[in-house]
Amino acid sequence: MKKILLLVALAAFVAGCEQKQAEPAGFVSVENGHFVKGGKPYYYVGTNFWYGAILASEGQGGNRERLVKELDEMKRMGIDNLRILVGSDGERGVKTKVEPTLQVKPGVYNDTILAGLDYLLMEMGKRQMVAVLYLNNSWEWSGGYGFYLEHAGLGKQPRPDEVGYQAFMEAMAQYATNDKAHQLFYDYVRFILGRTNRYTGLKYTDDPAIMSWQIGNEPRAFRKEALPAFEKWLAEASALIRSLDKNHLISVGSEGSWGCENDLGSWARICADRNIDYCNVHLWPYNWGWAKPDSLIEHLPRACANTKEYIDRHLAVCDSLNKPLVMEEFGYPRDGFKFTLDTPTKGRDGYYKYVFSLVADNAESGGHFAGCNFWGWGGFAKPQHKQWQVGDDYTNDPAQEAQGLNSVFASDTTTLAVVREQVDRMSKVK
Repeated sequence: MKKILLLVALAAFVAGCEQKQAEPAGFVSVENGHFVKGGKPYYYVGTNFWYGAILASEGQGGNRERLVKELDEMKRMGIDNLRILVGSDGERGVKTKVEPTLQVKPGVYNDTILAGLDYLLMEMGKRQMVAVLYLNNSWEWSGGYGFYLEHAGLGKQPRPDEVGYQAFMEAMAQYATNDKAHQLFYDYVRFILGRTNRYTGLKYTDDPAIMSWQIGNEPRAFRKEALPAFEKWLAEASALIRSLDKNHLISVGSEGSWGCENDLGSWARICADRNIDYCNVHLWPYNWGWAKPDSLIEHLPRACANTKEYIDRHLAVCDSLNKPLVMEEFGYPRDGFKFTLDTPTKGRDGYYKYVFSLVADNAESGGHFAGCNFWGWGGFAKPQHKQWQVGDDYTNDPAQEAQGLNSVFASDTTTLAVVREQVDRMSKVK
């Protein structure tokens, strides 16, 4: 650990000499290792709302009346930071994948979803909410890596529901070294960042409703040997984004060391890049084996202890880099591993409360833990099936997961009370 901190300290010195100055009014910036918005420190409680652009569209899956209702409810609660998928990739009609898709083929775009993204950003801007927009995904549920590999000439890519996650991850490990796949992704980045919002007339690069461009959702190398190429790709992607947009922050979307084949040094090098403005971690106690489906409440103390150890290691790196840390994904299943809306959430409420305390305690002491986005906002959705089907309400559980597994709904009063308490506490941090 000491060796890692010495290495990142040197990178921090170099990055510090080039640290971003305050951005134009309205943009979120990083000054001396902390977020600033409107000239004031910005500490936040946000959520994940990956389906926002689809819900804001007027085509399949669109429901602008519900969108406005959801945004109003989140704003009422003090949730003003939404992490959103720009759009999914590939063909429709694939089980366990989000649809409708935005990028049908490389360079071929569904304008209905683009209009939805425009409308979403307009409505968020009205409410002084900000978006973290992620552009890629290592997982199958929105296309991502598999889409780019297929169109780079590697043929049809496997899906976990067909071959299992081990075989899927072995196939996705090819992405880190595939220059053709990277170039296809860069073309997509140029297209999205080059757009102008049809409703506001603002160029995306000039829109303060965007807080950050994020390279991907949980980008991974999927193989230890691929880490050098993986780090190189992320550096290239962040440099491209910076060349196109001088106003907005850039982030990776990483899980932390878990997303770097458990190599904390790799994560530290990625975060030290001059174009990466702040660092991300994700935490999934159930997915990572820290809590079991039949004993979620009993295993809560172990999940909390492991969470603190994980956060502390990553915060030490952020302290050395003098960059903010955001825990932008974390979740805990409903009690008894049941998914219906009337299922209690005692375990989740306890986990949320613990995570929130770590964020707030560090922020109040002047540390670099600046925000969190819980996973995620289901709001007023009414899940119809355990496996999402076309025509069902969107929750924040993607199509490959049981609907209701990790989503927080408007009827989850005890969870929302915990969220509200954290919003109030973070709003007082100076």
